[in-house]
Amino acid sequence: MIIPPNSKLVMIGDSITDSERARPDGEGLFDALGKGYVSLVDGLLTARYPARRIRIVNKGLGGNTVRDLRYRWQTDVLDLKPDWLSICIGINDVWRQFDSPLQTERHVLLDEYTHTLEELVQTTRPTLKGLVLMTPYLIEPNPTDAMRAMMDEYGATVRQLAEKYQALLVDTQAAFDVVLKDLHPMALAWDRVHPNRTGHTVLARAFLQTIGYEWA
Repeated sequence: MIIPPNSKLVMIGDSITDSERARPDGEGLFDALGKGYVSLVDGLLTARYPARRIRIVNKGLGGNTVRDLRYRWQTDVLDLKPDWLSICIGINDVWRQFDSPLQTERHVLLDEYTHTLEELVQTTRPTLKGLVLMTPYLIEPNPTDAMRAMMDEYGATVRQLAEKYQALLVDTQAAFDVVLKDLHPMALAWDRVHPNRTGHTVLARAFLQTIGYEWA
């Protein structure tokens, strides 16, 4: 497992990362880390590598787009001085174009998404020991579905930035696609976006595989 001992890992994103975390910082006892993949990652890391004392802080915020991340980047990332950073953003950037098609001021088009995410990565990468980029996803097996197709375009941007800035890539869409061979999307998320416990486990497993987690 590549995250070294005594590392501070900040995980930032939207409601998928948030998952009812504590405020102002998702850190501490009981459900402070939320009820989603961040909590699962923390529990499995601590159970498997207790001596490494990896500190995880959840800074997900429901409804966020990459535009919102930029506004809170200083306080919610840079001021926390993480050793490692995980970014999972883009679902709302796409989703608002479909569920709020007339509210164009809320839409984060691909060019803005790409430029803003790269700006955040470029600014922060030199301060980090490690960076993990997670693609946005839609829990939909049909790649020709309009929202799924657009989500794949945004995911391609994340893959390109991961390669350019030597970041680890968690391909969340690929992880869900494997499970969707045998499960209907509604078995994972009623709205194809917000996962149930099984869906969050898919995300946690993909994240842990990317960082070299050893299951035994």
